[in-house]
Amino acid sequence: MFSQILYTSDDLTLTLLRLALGVVFFAHGSQKMLGWFGGYGFKATIRAFTSQMGIPAPLAVLVIAVEFFGGLGLIVGLLGRVAALGVLCVMIGAILMAHLHNGFFMNWYGNQQGEGVEYHVLAIALALAIAIGGSGAFSLDRILSKSKSQAASRIGSMQSTFSRNPRSDHRLAMGSTPPPDRASPHF
Repeated sequence: MFSQILYTSDDLTLTLLRLALGVVFFAHGSQKMLGWFGGYGFKATIRAFTSQMGIPAPLAVLVIAVEFFGGLGLIVGLLGRVAALGVLCVMIGAILMAHLHNGFFMNWYGNQQGEGVEYHVLAIALALAIAIGGSGAFSLDRILSKSKSQAASRIGSMQSTFSRNPRSDHRLAMGSTPPPDRASPHF
């Protein structure tokens, strides 16, 4: 099962989607986790999530971890499917808890109370593509799954070589006679 989570093709499109989503979510996670890029940092974000939004503290910590570590994972392509599913869940939660009542569009002109869901829909689409297709080329998932499949291929090739060699037939090892050769005539 773990190999199925890691498996990905050498698809450059998936790589571009993964990097875009990873950079955006690492930046958002850095605001919440470290206070970078104008963010409030971990304690203030937890306080805002729990007191203003009513999110339980363990769930708030999970959201911050998904954005920060999921963003990093997406950037390097490690466990891309898992990170993408985490981002997808966070975005669905953000839509339902904070943005759906603001409509579809972002608040470009300051005409509405908050941001709509268009950004979240795009993030969900990117996350779905990565969850389905994997991390793509230039990812740790690709390196790990490629090395595992090459090792499995080598083992399979060795097994098939041994099974075709009559000297390695288990019956010979047990001292019994080999099966008759069907290509030679029987007298």
